[in-house]
Amino acid sequence: MAPPNTETTSVQDSQLAQELDQKLDLKQLAREKGRYLVYPDTKYAEIEDFEHHDPGHRADPKKASLYDNAEKIFDVTPHIGTEIHGLQLNKLTDQQKDDLALLVAERGVVFFRKQDINVHEAIELGKHYGPLHVHNTFGHPPGLPEIHVVYFDTKTPKDLFNYRNAADGWHSDVSYEKQPPGLTVLKIDLLPEVGGDTLWSSGYAAYDRLSPAWKKFVEGLEAVHSGEDQVVEAHKGGHVHRRESYEAVHPVVRTHPVTGWKALYVQPGFTRRIVGFTRRESNAVLNFLFNHIESGHDFQVRFRWEEDSVAVWDNRVTSHNAIFDYLDISARHGFRVTPQAEKPYLDPNSTSKHESELKARQQQ
Repeated sequence: MAPPNTETTSVQDSQLAQELDQKLDLKQLAREKGRYLVYPDTKYAEIEDFEHHDPGHRADPKKASLYDNAEKIFDVTPHIGTEIHGLQLNKLTDQQKDDLALLVAERGVVFFRKQDINVHEAIELGKHYGPLHVHNTFGHPPGLPEIHVVYFDTKTPKDLFNYRNAADGWHSDVSYEKQPPGLTVLKIDLLPEVGGDTLWSSGYAAYDRLSPAWKKFVEGLEAVHSGEDQVVEAHKGGHVHRRESYEAVHPVVRTHPVTGWKALYVQPGFTRRIVGFTRRESNAVLNFLFNHIESGHDFQVRFRWEEDSVAVWDNRVTSHNAIFDYLDISARHGFRVTPQAEKPYLDPNSTSKHESELKARQQQ
């Protein structure tokens, strides 16, 4: 059963929603109103289990619908990140959407520039990849609870970031859900003159970079992922949390259902402890793995946004980190659509990306 993606709003919120529908332009709304989000007190039932059918299974292995129609497609780094020019996300055919799912699953994140897609078209695109997630605590545009808005500006309290190092920002979105997101769409449409880049890290390569002993050690371990910090933050701001479940246990190494490749699946944003370990044991393991991810510059990609750029990434096999270096300069705004996917699992018969590619080269 799909998670809920609608909610009842107040009369004032409904009026704002009508205004939003007429504009279909969150960028303009951000320019005019700044922080335009609403925080309804609506409570939701817990998200029920559902069977996820990944569109990547329907894809053409050659992804011809993309490569034959784009002006240019190129890899940004060897291990993660591909950029596509000449295609509009709001005009993709179903075959192109399926092929995009496979490309994102293989490359981790795919970038598009000069995109016309608006918030409602983004919602429809997201639904192709899974039921849309409604965040447990964050605000959203009036009448659009499935939209996660990114907005920070010079008025953002600096103490929100004083307590942490930039490396603490690595995360995979809402990994504390029982069925966390898969393919995810983010459009950034308002930017400072400089700054506001985003980093992505490959979970495939992070796994491959571990020694054989570490791979053997971490495979089969499970970790607790928690959204408690977001709930506490919401309560401090006078907002509610919408569901009571915000903790889940997931494998430390998971298998992607389409590629069949293993990926490291921990990050400092939400991974809290290793199941069955003492606190010191758990901290030692997680601190090593977190450092492994944040210092793995050879399997990261840094994207310099332009207005109306879109990143499409796979939360199952990547972590990402937004760089807050612009808070003294100007505002940065965008919106995210977050389809959910399968419950994370480790297939003991799955292989690493490196092993799979090596085998393919040997068979040529």
